[in-house]
Amino acid sequence: MTSSAPTRTDRLFRIALLVKGADGAAELIGALVLLLVSGAAVHRIVGEVLARDLLGPPDGTLARHFVSGTTEFVSGSRTFAVLYLALHGVVKLGLVVALLRKWLPAYPVAVLVLGAFVVYEVLRAIHTGSFVLPFLAALDIAIIVVVIREYVVLRRERAALGGEHPDRSGPGTGSR
Repeated sequence: MTSSAPTRTDRLFRIALLVKGADGAAELIGALVLLLVSGAAVHRIVGEVLARDLLGPPDGTLARHFVSGTTEFVSGSRTFAVLYLALHGVVKLGLVVALLRKWLPAYPVAVLVLGAFVVYEVLRAIHTGSFVLPFLAALDIAIIVVVIREYVVLRRERAALGGEHPDRSGPGTGSR
């Protein structure tokens, strides 16, 4: 019942987890950096380096949005950003580890958590006018679809292997 060669869906699932794991790690690193770097230094770096060198002209739309977001961050939402990044990163990394170990109870949790992130990202994008958050929400939706598909496949495989209840399997009991 279990194929030895990874399917295209298996590879897509692993890539999605790699993206989420890298994103979670980057968020944890970002939270740590925000704790250690002053608000003035963040504003200066964004204004002088990112906006000028990476986002085009300083009066361009992309640069203005980025600098504006940084100004809002420096002026008071820093604690929120640090907590959000740290919590988001820890949750993502925990889910990635559980999904890589094919722990079935983690799949519905991952879908719920990612769904909550999507709702938050969309609401925050509407409130702030962010252009990045809708992209992140779309990525999370795509990952939700892949996680659901992988969950269905794993449940079928485990049920076919021995009639065991597919949701009672512990971490790492998958044969794929």
